[in-house]
Amino acid sequence: MTLTLTTAARVLAQIRFDRRTVALIIVLPCLLLGLIAWMFDGTPVLDQFGPMLVGLFPLIVMFLVTSVATLRERQSGTLERLMTTPLGKGDFVAGYALAFAGLALVQALVVVGFALLVGMDVAGPLWLVVVVALLDAVLGSCLGLAASALARSEFQAVQMMPAIIFPQLITCGLLMPRDEMPQVLEWLSRVFPLTYAVEAMQDLAAGAEWPDVAGAVGVIALFIVGAVTLGVATLRRRTA
Repeated sequence: MTLTLTTAARVLAQIRFDRRTVALIIVLPCLLLGLIAWMFDGTPVLDQFGPMLVGLFPLIVMFLVTSVATLRERQSGTLERLMTTPLGKGDFVAGYALAFAGLALVQALVVVGFALLVGMDVAGPLWLVVVVALLDAVLGSCLGLAASALARSEFQAVQMMPAIIFPQLITCGLLMPRDEMPQVLEWLSRVFPLTYAVEAMQDLAAGAEWPDVAGAVGVIALFIVGAVTLGVATLRRRTA
């Protein structure tokens, strides 16, 4: 546990002085939500799609940041040096997950607060919106950890995002109700975590309570555990 906390503290210390990363994590989602609120001012678009975007933006941003940061550790030789110490793969992945979970909490609070400030109205409990946004951000980080094992450069790490995220975007119900999709795509959507994130946010926007979204939240949590396990299993010390 001590090694995990030490790793998390090191990651947070590095990010603290990286203003571009902080801006990407905190400012970019707010900027995008602000643009949408401005474009559709006076319409119900923000109320209808705002909660889904509050869950979507953190997942994408944290996926990108985590995958690139983890790959950078390998390329710089930092990971290889760390692996000569008592630090294990599990400690490294858990430390990264913990560090980005802390960032995700800050991000979720800021993004939800900003969305409410620009006019988003949520019928369901706000604390549940924050919880789902937090889990989405943590899921993005864990998927980024797993995806970084497949990349050999930062450019390839960025390419992983459309390969992993875009199919989920198309089938999650954001563009078209899932029950109106071809049946094969509807079945496919059920194996993607983003589907359950969007589903939970849609229900909360309509006034759902905890019992109504507990199943979707549980599925997201299971995907997080699976992504962390995959990240530990596929973590390489260095990029060949």
